[in-house]
Order: sequence, then structure tokens, then C-alpha cells
Amino acid sequence: MYTQTEQTLDLSGGPDEPPVGDLADIDVDIPRWRRMRATFMAMPIVVKASTLWLIFVFGGAIYAKIDNLLGQALPLQDPFYQGSLFGEASRLESPSTSHLLGTDNLSRDIFARVMHGGWVSLTVALAAVFTGIVVGGLLGSYAGYVKGKRGTVIMSMIDVILAFPALVLLLAIVSVWENRSLTVIAVTIALLSIPPYTRVARATSLAISKREFVTAAQAIGTKPTSILFREIIPNVLPILMAYALVAAGAIIVIEGSLSFLGLSVPPPQASWGNMINEARADIRLTIMPAVWPALALTFTVLALNQVGDWMQRRAGGRASSLS
Repeated sequence: MYTQTEQTLDLSGGPDEPPVGDLADIDVDIPRWRRMRATFMAMPIVVKASTLWLIFVFGGAIYAKIDNLLGQALPLQDPFYQGSLFGEASRLESPSTSHLLGTDNLSRDIFARVMHGGWVSLTVALAAVFTGIVVGGLLGSYAGYVKGKRGTVIMSMIDVILAFPALVLLLAIVSVWENRSLTVIAVTIALLSIPPYTRVARATSLAISKREFVTAAQAIGTKPTSILFREIIPNVLPILMAYALVAAGAIIVIEGSLSFLGLSVPPPQASWGNMINEARADIRLTIMPAVWPALALTFTVLALNQVGDWMQRRAGGRASSLS
């Protein structure tokens, strides 16, 4: 715990900026942007590069979605436009100023389709993360805190779901849907993401419920509901957030696998998986239409793993210091 004097000394690390290493952890009134900058500067170089890549992918996906809503009014090629039909582009064109990553076998702009494919992958990943943290986190925190029969019933249901191979169960559910829209894919994968988050939350909740501050809250007669929402869940959340980044990478791979098999969003809507699948027909002529979406998928999953691992180490260090 910092005293007021120690805070003043720590924050006087220079005429312009306070020390980076201490700024993110000092509990004083510091602007949010300076906390975020301090956190970013504390990252290893690989994690910094991964964070910048994720910002680029998120920003590009949002930009592509806005461009689509505005009817391709922004400076980005139409991902559905087949230029060869109007003599404005050729099939499998090499990268140029007009088409930054070239064109595919239908003369559509690959860069625009990669950006739009990022929206599909990130939408599915965010839906799974949100549902897992909210529903799985709440169920796991409750089961780990109350224990007893209610906790056993919750975890028994979770174990039954986990007993089925996740990918096989996902393929079965997706296959029976006649309408495989982005909403259907996102909801299906999100629901199947609840059990892993529940188990992580329960394991963390079991450890936190034995801490001294929880015991003290129980000793003074605090209601169990208040302890759950004020003491347990706030300390479970950082662990879940760190796990969510790693799990999001796995979700993106799953969505890409479904797209490759033709079980995700239907063409002509772009996704990284179906772009790779469509490029297979001309892979002997050129491999580049398959390389670009594959690189986007690989770098995104790698970046999520790097940032997630760093957050897990950080969250683990903080959890061990709780008293």
C-alpha cells in the first residue's frame, strides 16, 4: 500500500511524465489515457506489436462495416464488385495501387474482402467472449462461492455439455440450420462458449472465497449476494478477461474452419475461411489469394494469444498479492 508521501515521490519522475512502471498500479486520480499509455509502455515488444495489430484489425473491420452501411461511400473497394465483368480489373491480378493485395478468381478486391472478413471473425469472437464472461462468469462465480448442492448441480450440467466434443457438436448444430447468417453462427458459438468460462470462473471463485477479505465480510454479517457481487466477481473478472483473449483466438480458428467447410456465413459475404476455400481452385496458378486471409487469421490469433498470455501473467501476479 502506498502512502501519500510515496505517491507524491513516485509521480514526480520527471518534468513531463511520471514513471511508467508504477503509474498503472497507483490508486490516485490519474487520467485514463495516461494509465493506458503506461500499461502499453510496460508491455514487452512482442506484446506491443500484437496490440497494434489487433487495433489495426478491429479498426479495419469497423471501417469496412461502416463503408458497407454507407453503400461503399468511403475510400475502400467494394468487396462484391467483379471488375472483370466491366473490363476494369482482371482475375488473379497482382498487387497494385488500385488493388493493394490484388484480386481473386472473380476479380474482387482481396484487401477489401480481408477487411470485411475481419468483421465476421471479430463479431463471432466478441459474441462468444461477452456471453462467456457474463453468463459463464456469473454461473462459475456463484457455483464456486456457494458450493454445496446448488454448486454441484450447476457444474454437473456444465460437465455434461463439456462431455460432447465441442467441434462435432457445433458442426451438428450449424448443419441443421437452414439460415446460416452471421447472427446464427455468432449465437451458436457463443452458447457453446459458456462451459469453459464457467469452469475458469468457478476455479478462481473457489480460491478467492478463502481469502481473508471474504472471511472478514462474512464475519461482519454481509449478505452473501453482496459478497458475491462486491468481493468475488470483481476479482474473478480480471482472470476471465485474460482468458477471454486466448479463447477468442480459438473461436476465430473455429469460425474459420466452419467457413472453410462451407458451414459459416454463405458467399458472397467474405470471411477469412471461405476466402481460403475459394482460392483453392486456382492455387496452382497463384497462391497469394489464399495467403492474405491465412496471414490475417494467423497474425490475429497469434496476437490474441500474446496479449492474453501477458494479461494472464499480470492478473496472476495481482491475484497472488490479494490479502
